[in-house]
Amino acid sequence: MIEVQGVSKRYGGVEALRNVSLTVPNGKTLGLLGQNGAGKTTLLNIITGYLAPTAGRVLIDGYDPLLEPENAKRELGYLPEHPPLYDEMTVEEYLRFVSALKLVQGKAIPAHLREIIRKTGLTEMQERLLGHLSKGYRQRVGLAQALCGDPDVLVLDEPTVGLDPKQITEIRALIRRLSAGKTIIFSSHNLSEVRQLCDRVVILHRGEVKLDVPIGEVGQSGAVTLLCTVQGSEKRLVAAMSHLDGVRSVSALPGAQEDEVALSLSFDPAALPEKQVFTLCSAMSTPILRMARCDDDLEQVFLKAISE
Repeated sequence: MIEVQGVSKRYGGVEALRNVSLTVPNGKTLGLLGQNGAGKTTLLNIITGYLAPTAGRVLIDGYDPLLEPENAKRELGYLPEHPPLYDEMTVEEYLRFVSALKLVQGKAIPAHLREIIRKTGLTEMQERLLGHLSKGYRQRVGLAQALCGDPDVLVLDEPTVGLDPKQITEIRALIRRLSAGKTIIFSSHNLSEVRQLCDRVVILHRGEVKLDVPIGEVGQSGAVTLLCTVQGSEKRLVAAMSHLDGVRSVSALPGAQEDEVALSLSFDPAALPEKQVFTLCSAMSTPILRMARCDDDLEQVFLKAISE
């Protein structure tokens, strides 16, 4: 089990995390979503004991990584965004080295390595130098080192970043197999990845938890979400669209180009949102550049959570 209790982290005058609390029960998988700079990697570094929080604490199976590091890290496997590999070692040499660091008994290491290499699909690569591996296989080795010592908890930071579609599919399948009996938390930008792999989703925005729900409860509001980009005054557009029939919420989204306003609008299902928005923008002489319904429930929830 992973317990994060009121964790905050400051870097000088910058507050990277603010009173973050979450729990990942035994045998469950939690997906951590957020934009770049939301605080995901900082939170994972605190969970693993790599960073100390400014306030709050973390428990890994009841152990605080800062106060009881040996006990906590015995229960923990960590795959950082850039796996810590030694290019002059072979795959087998590296995993043997990591297993020794994880205090696996010497006689048990050969069988332990065979099982990990089989699980991660590295059998044909075990004699290959790490420096000669592709990005996909390096990621597999990073995941294999996280499994050394058979930890109960896995912390994975962007496990599929930079991989091609085939490699992404293979790593996802591997994580899915590992989730049986393991407690897993991983960060991702990929909404469909979280949808496929997780029991629960947490959305971080600017260091705060904006949403923490079981994946099965995502998108049960029954609303229709419309995403549109228009030219005009953000303040004027938001105020006008807030008075449309059946509108539940209107939010300006970050990242729009200059002279453009990106909006997320939530409507009652019977409100005919496209017709209303088109009529209003025509009356206001504000060109519509893009407009589409958001069909992915998780995408709708994510956009709403990060909207200011």
